[in-house]
Amino acid sequence: MSGYRTLPVPDGLDGMRVDAGLAKLLGLSRTAVAALTESGDVVLDGQPAGKSDRLVAGMTLEVTLPAPPQPVQIQAVHVEGLVVLHQDDDIIVVDKPVGVAVHPSPGWTGPTVVGGLAGAGIRIATSGAAERQGVVHRLDVGTTGVMVVAKSEHAYSALKHAFKERTVDKLYHALVQGHPDPIKGTIDAPIDRHPKHDYKFAVMANGRPSITHYEVVEAFRAASLLDVHLETGRTHQIRVHFSALHHPCVGDLTYGADPTLAKRLNITRQWLHARTLGFHHPADGQWVSFTSEYPADLANALEKLRTED
Repeated sequence: MSGYRTLPVPDGLDGMRVDAGLAKLLGLSRTAVAALTESGDVVLDGQPAGKSDRLVAGMTLEVTLPAPPQPVQIQAVHVEGLVVLHQDDDIIVVDKPVGVAVHPSPGWTGPTVVGGLAGAGIRIATSGAAERQGVVHRLDVGTTGVMVVAKSEHAYSALKHAFKERTVDKLYHALVQGHPDPIKGTIDAPIDRHPKHDYKFAVMANGRPSITHYEVVEAFRAASLLDVHLETGRTHQIRVHFSALHHPCVGDLTYGADPTLAKRLNITRQWLHARTLGFHHPADGQWVSFTSEYPADLANALEKLRTED
């Protein structure tokens, strides 16, 4: 969406703030709308509008939208630490290292899984948006562990359906601060983008349904190691849910972790690892499961906790 728009303010937005109303009307974030108002690109009845001004039904609204970003190009490169756990005609299962995004996105200049696969000469499915062809699920840049990418078009469709229908078994290990009570439970709390920070997410009443199952498998004085099964797969789901319970992942400063504990354990990102991934193989329907070992930084932090207790 780009260019110039002029339209009357609809009745449904009457009385709303400009940033909230335009975000709803145009499908933009409130931060993006605020930036438009600051640059003078939002005009109400001939007068520049501020983000906190109120919309009045019937007023003439003029908005100048920026040009869309250019398509992100996939760079075929060698990605250090990207390990292939399994490969056949339909799928490739990899162990994603820290600091690697799954696919290119605006503003990201670092390495990606799809770029690493291309650099290794591995062809993947062409289904999906250009920058994430073959990608059926994602891990955060700061989250390590096992993930699958589709190589065939059939596998792409089958795996996308499996993730949508929640027939995939996604087991994570998370080291969280403190001691969750009860030691085994389910977090059922909707998640949406944070109302003030676009880079974060939060538990929000009108968010998307999000369900996390957990069980404490090892307890230390300052933290607990959890088995975490995801029923849904929202962005930052585990990080958001445990932060909302006041048990953020160790090292996850974005979501309220204690920087002193992170420094003591020499952790510079969230202690969160995609441990096991199981699903019905797209070729024959047989159940397959793949496991990723802890990377050095997570293993060392865990060992330090064990020796301290």
